[in-house]
Amino acid sequence: MADEAKAKGNAAFSAGDFSTAIRHFSDAIQLAPSNHVLYSNRSAAYASLHQYSDALVDAQKTVELKPDWPKGYSRLGAAHIGLGEHEAAVSAYKKGLEIDPSNEALKSGLADAQSAASRSRSVPPPNPFGNVFSGPEMWAKLTADPTTRAFLQQPDFLNIMQDIQRNPNSINMYLKDQRVMAALGVLLNLKLHNPAEGEADVPESSSPSAERKRAAEAEPVKEPEPEPEPEPMEVAEEEKEAKERKLQAQKEKEAGNAAYKKKDFEKAISHYTKALELDDEDISFLTNRAAVYLEMGKYEDCIKDCDKAVERGRELRSDFKMIARALTRKGTAYVKLAKSSQDYDIAIETFQKALTEHRNPDTLKKLNDAEKAKKDLEQQEYFDPKLADEEREKGNEYFKQQQYPEAVKHYSESLRRNPNDVKAYSNRAACYTKLGALPEGLKDAEKCIELDPTFVKGYTRKGAIQFFMKEYEKAMETYQEGLKHDPKNQELLDGIRRCVEQVNKASRGDLTPEELKERQAKAMQDPEIQNILTDPVMRQVLIDFQENPKAAQEHTKNPMVMNKIQKLISAGIVQMR
Repeated sequence: MADEAKAKGNAAFSAGDFSTAIRHFSDAIQLAPSNHVLYSNRSAAYASLHQYSDALVDAQKTVELKPDWPKGYSRLGAAHIGLGEHEAAVSAYKKGLEIDPSNEALKSGLADAQSAASRSRSVPPPNPFGNVFSGPEMWAKLTADPTTRAFLQQPDFLNIMQDIQRNPNSINMYLKDQRVMAALGVLLNLKLHNPAEGEADVPESSSPSAERKRAAEAEPVKEPEPEPEPEPMEVAEEEKEAKERKLQAQKEKEAGNAAYKKKDFEKAISHYTKALELDDEDISFLTNRAAVYLEMGKYEDCIKDCDKAVERGRELRSDFKMIARALTRKGTAYVKLAKSSQDYDIAIETFQKALTEHRNPDTLKKLNDAEKAKKDLEQQEYFDPKLADEEREKGNEYFKQQQYPEAVKHYSESLRRNPNDVKAYSNRAACYTKLGALPEGLKDAEKCIELDPTFVKGYTRKGAIQFFMKEYEKAMETYQEGLKHDPKNQELLDGIRRCVEQVNKASRGDLTPEELKERQAKAMQDPEIQNILTDPVMRQVLIDFQENPKAAQEHTKNPMVMNKIQKLISAGIVQMR
């Protein structure tokens, strides 16, 4: 039951329904509270909903239950990052790498955590004048003041103010420009002292002796020559050059895109590389180059470019969709590199990270495909017909001893080792029948017939279960289908005989009131019976049988009509007198 709840949780997680996934994982945890994987999965679901405190609690429980499991530390690190506890995240990832030094998921997580920790330590304090230069209010104030209004006619002054507006910290470069000081005074509603405006220092005395005294008291101290500040025109030139480089970088990107479409991959890489050299603030150059490496089969190079794009993108606070694109490409590269089922873990985790950045349908499909491929590969790696036969024989021994739950356990393991063994399905169906788990037994019997339509035992198992479920018409059809493959099979013939007895019992009206009531209640849940009763033609037929004997005789000549009437009789809905 815990495995079933876990499977439902995994399915909900893959579909992006994280709240439902949490509910199923919680149900599974109640049934198996010492299963570390369940806490790990629920931690991932909480993290996907940005409920990092809950994710941290589950991650800590995972590590507590299984301290030698690397993925637990990956969950722990992800939760710490979500809470902004970057140093704790670094510590968690490092502990995981001590257990598995080659774990790519932990390496990637450690790099992200270290980058985030570095950024949090190096964030500069906000400029106290930042708000002064923001918005259109700045230009309105400068235009209203007669002094600064004149400055607005000067292109170099406009460039300086635009630069300060983009980056308030750059004001330090322009404090020696008296126009900037005047503008700052206007914006702060202050009258700043400026000796250059004509105010003179008042000397202590105007007599020659006083002048000589001051000259004798102090020799002038030579200050070091200040570094020359860039002139306004120089700043404008630098901005112009930067814009030209960005423009040229975009042209290189377009040339790379054209080469990529023509599958001239080497040329595309050359153009994207040049674009990066011209402008390192656009991570699309990296993600595009990664796409080329992916097409060329250079998966390691693709992963490196994606990691650079994610790291640089976080520094630049790039669009989260771009970050997600880089992570998706990285996950795709890991899928291409996967050779075992465990290799898919890093790809799956990378796709999950991408989805937390941006819920893209293509990424979700890639995640689902990776999980399916992992499951299929696990099945292939687990496939062992010899061990399957051994497990089936163990199940047979327990079946003989009437220890049916143990027998089911070994038959199930046999099927995991060889999912195409019809004998194991047939034997497990028999166990389920003994245990009263009829729907499960029916499913196994039908699987027998699906895998091998000539396997007669599948029909006897299915017919017996349908008989126990009191679906006598269906059981009879199953037995008849089996006789097509083995006309003299006594078990099938006996099954038909028992079904006929039950059908005739209903036809003769020999059912007790309790049996009749039970059979009618069961029949009303049967879609086939419901279709017959709601069919306008059959309703008229039933009326004719009651009120119009002549018309009823005509109906008896129609085999399809009589077949449906027989079904209603067997179900106890119609009684013939």
